[in-house]
Amino acid sequence: MNPTKDLTFSIVAYKNYGQIINAVNTINKFTNNFSKEIIIVDNTEKEDRKNYSEDINKLTSLTNVTLVVNNANLGFGKANNIALERAQGAFFVICNPDILLIENSFDKIIPYMKENTFIGAVIPKLIDKNHQIEPVYRRELTLYDVFIRYFHPFNAFSKRRAYHTMQDMDYSKPFRVPFGQGSFIVIRISLMKKLRGFDERYFMYVEDADLCKRINQVSVLEYFPYTSVVHLWGKGSHKNMKLMKWHIQAMIKYFNKWKN
Repeated sequence: MNPTKDLTFSIVAYKNYGQIINAVNTINKFTNNFSKEIIIVDNTEKEDRKNYSEDINKLTSLTNVTLVVNNANLGFGKANNIALERAQGAFFVICNPDILLIENSFDKIIPYMKENTFIGAVIPKLIDKNHQIEPVYRRELTLYDVFIRYFHPFNAFSKRRAYHTMQDMDYSKPFRVPFGQGSFIVIRISLMKKLRGFDERYFMYVEDADLCKRINQVSVLEYFPYTSVVHLWGKGSHKNMKLMKWHIQAMIKYFNKWKN
């Protein structure tokens, strides 16, 4: 099926409707030169949605928004795949609820990808609220780097952590990214469908590492330095033991799959 729009934004909701409203407002503000759809896939459990009726009504009243209600938490990858099944855009934008556009980023991204057809996906410069670039561009995920991330004593192994997060790269120029955090990735819809989207065996976490690895097997995932997007990074699994448990379980699945 040929795309009928330029962009499909896929956002997974889980009780964070107010945050998503802010994200959608910036998308609508800074993508006026492109046709688009914003598919919100709602993983909030049915019994909890009634507590957010006002926010849900505000969200569904926004331009270009389609809300898909699951009434259960199906996981991040599966929810994005539901959006992928419905997508009409030539480019599929994996977009976290904590993303804010601050400029006409796609005026730069789309022409660049059309000109460089060997590039399957890009991650722009993701910055925090203080406009500092975030360490979300990483080399291949290894058990050693996982251990350092969670169990390093007294901020040790700083050189290895800097290497893993590609701190040695020149961030003024594009470069290939083995593993980019899945907070904001722009991928050709043809490639996303060829890969059959996310591997749904991951409920939450590491599905982005898996997707990036598969992208780079058949195409190129590239850091795009010529535009910035704000990412209000919560780092939930660093603060919540349940989320950390899910993160570690997902990593076990990843290493069992890829044997590295």
